[in-house]
Amino acid sequence: MDNPSPFGLVRREGPTGPLSGVKVLDLSAYIAGPYGCTLLADQGAQVIKIEPPDGDNLRKYPSTLAVESRAFMGVNRSKIGIVLDLKTADGLAALLRLVREADVLVHNFRPSVPKRLGIDFDRLTLINPRLIYCAVTGYGERGPMKDKAGYDQVLQTMTGMCTLQGKRGGAPEITYGSVVDYYAAALLAAGVSSALYERERSGRGQFVGVSLLRSALTMQSARMIWAEGESLDIGRDMRSGGVTGIHPAREGYIYISANTPRFWKALCEKTGLDALAGNERYDSVRKRAEHANEIVPLLHEALAAHTAMEWEALFGDEVPCAAARRIEDMFDHPQVLAEDIVASIEHPAVGRYRGVTRPIAFGRTPGPAPFAAPVFDQHTDEVLAATETAE
Repeated sequence: MDNPSPFGLVRREGPTGPLSGVKVLDLSAYIAGPYGCTLLADQGAQVIKIEPPDGDNLRKYPSTLAVESRAFMGVNRSKIGIVLDLKTADGLAALLRLVREADVLVHNFRPSVPKRLGIDFDRLTLINPRLIYCAVTGYGERGPMKDKAGYDQVLQTMTGMCTLQGKRGGAPEITYGSVVDYYAAALLAAGVSSALYERERSGRGQFVGVSLLRSALTMQSARMIWAEGESLDIGRDMRSGGVTGIHPAREGYIYISANTPRFWKALCEKTGLDALAGNERYDSVRKRAEHANEIVPLLHEALAAHTAMEWEALFGDEVPCAAARRIEDMFDHPQVLAEDIVASIEHPAVGRYRGVTRPIAFGRTPGPAPFAAPVFDQHTDEVLAATETAE
């Protein structure tokens, strides 16, 4: 048998993707780095996830699955999984052999750690000048906080997201769902892809930095505007207030957006509040927000006539809305099925399950089918054997 590539141990089935043939080493843990690498895998890249001997800590998170972490499975699909102890000579040597063949390396160590481990950008770029080296950090590569550990909800709290999420005058509130991590993952995939594109012109790799701080503030770019001469202490809450939001129905809750004149008129007509549509007191988003205490009680009285699901059907395309559902309802939602967002995947321990796949639609290169996140240490022996054979 010819010398095998350790990146090709799992055959990708289906059509090629825009990143097919790109080889990625994922040394990151938790969500931002790993899911960024999963987004690359969704586009066809071959990804080797490298865990320390005690594993990615996400494997230890609470899970109602008996044999595996639901969070780890969702964040790490379509990867080969190995274990290396980078604090040992053998572990470091194995990684450096993989670096020679890789196109991309991703880690989420604090800035002072890579040099101590012997895997800093300057060293690895000597081994592979074409390497795209992506570091995911909490606060960036410079400044007084660069070596602090950063986590999604820590950055939410620090950057004002929680203050604005809470009720006016109330306590700050976390936005659950790891939104900063997932947005950082998207920035990672975009930044690495751009660096790969630039490499086609220059032939050289480069450093790519993604931080949770940048992610959290970029998500708030519409709030992060301070005009010259303007008071700093001004209202930055972009909620239109009152009408737009989640409201109770006879059964369940429904979100309604009626900011444009067209949608406001349709909402009034559908709910029997026609008189409000022609009232000059309510003829703009700003006015409706100012008089929400007059409008909302009338709206709630009208919505009590039907369930949330019935209102969703009645509003149709004329009023942007959604009945509040459980995440479980999305597995068989007709729009989700039509868009092929959920795939059936076989896991070596869990068995067959359904999960998200290929979030970006490409017309000509849609990408290969997903496969399950690796169980701990699943491919270590095969990968190390392949790297040693290639020496």
